[in-house]
Amino acid sequence: MPRATFYRENEERARSIVRVGPRPSPRRLSEEERRAVLEVLHCERFADKAPAVVRAMLLDEDRYLCSERTMYRILAANDEVRERRNLLRHPPAPKPQLVATAPNQVWSWDITKLLGPYRGILFRLYVVLDIFSRYVVGWMLAHQESAELAERLLREAIEREGIDPGQLTVHADRGPAMISQGVAELLAALGLAKSHGRPHVSNDNPYSESQFKTAKYQPGFPDRFGSYEHPLAFCQRLFPWYNHEHRHSGIAYLTPADVHHGRAHAALEDRRRVLEAAYQVPTPRFVHGVPQPGRLPQEVWINPPSKPGGREEDAP
Repeated sequence: MPRATFYRENEERARSIVRVGPRPSPRRLSEEERRAVLEVLHCERFADKAPAVVRAMLLDEDRYLCSERTMYRILAANDEVRERRNLLRHPPAPKPQLVATAPNQVWSWDITKLLGPYRGILFRLYVVLDIFSRYVVGWMLAHQESAELAERLLREAIEREGIDPGQLTVHADRGPAMISQGVAELLAALGLAKSHGRPHVSNDNPYSESQFKTAKYQPGFPDRFGSYEHPLAFCQRLFPWYNHEHRHSGIAYLTPADVHHGRAHAALEDRRRVLEAAYQVPTPRFVHGVPQPGRLPQEVWINPPSKPGGREEDAP
């Protein structure tokens, strides 16, 4: 037989074969029985229980519908291997976006823990920071986290800085003291806005986190403090240094006090004159012209808008 004829006849024979799918198992529940199982799983009594629990409770009542695995199969066939109750779905918390173009427009505050002499003994350090100048406008050391202490610290800082109604936004995360009613009522009474980061998103409070890192990476920062007086004395040295001596990279290596109290432009102008004088001296070092003393940022953001390429600007 010619090869072409052989292939043609076998192709026609293959087309004539009726494809038959797998036969259903004789142990399979009928559609009526499957609907009955689904109704039981949907009822209010069993809607929040796992199939294993439902099966056990039915057996205690001398009733058997099917196995636990079959219950899961029926739920999976109906796309219900999930929470079967109608739960309230909360929309995602909005991302806070705050901008400061001068001091005393946005403050960030937080509380960090300092280890005491023994396990379980902790001190709480409260710090309020101006995000534009990086200046610490207030701090407090306490034995516990307290809404009353936070309210007192904020009130004193606001009075000391002479903040007017509508001038300031106070930003924090969602700790108990931060979202307390006392702090909210204080800010509302003073005509100030409040802002909170999203739950479990530490990047929503980057300036406070950065300041705490600077403090804890200082030479001489102990693993544990021996008593309340020990961290108190440390902080009494730390914050004057941080405000008046520390050269911050985010503000052109000026001190926070220079920026906060309006001395930044004069300091940068002094640096510019020094650099221009150095440039006038004949030397091959300045191949790109007069070196620049740096400049202050025009604006400082918490969660800046995305750039055209889809990336956000870096936070401190």
